Amino acid sequence: MHTLFITLLVIVSIGLVIVVLLQSGKSAGLSGAISGGAEQLFGKQKARGLDLILHRITIVLAVLFFVLTFVVAYLGA
Repeated sequence: MHTLFITLLVIVSIGLVIVVLLQSGKSAGLSGAISGGAEQLFGKQKARGLDLILHRITIVLAVLFFVLTFVVAYLGA
């Protein structure tokens, strides 16, 4: 049982890292400064929906990460 929860924890951890890396930052650096005016003028609707989905997946994976961490710690003791 302990091995199952550790395996799930590793999978959730990898998924969390991937989802966080897929999200766009609040400031996109130099490229955001150059194209930022165009995005404000014309809007950025498609990426906004994807960012919302990635944000929700991040929340779910973070909650799973903490729950699995507590379960593994409890079973390991």
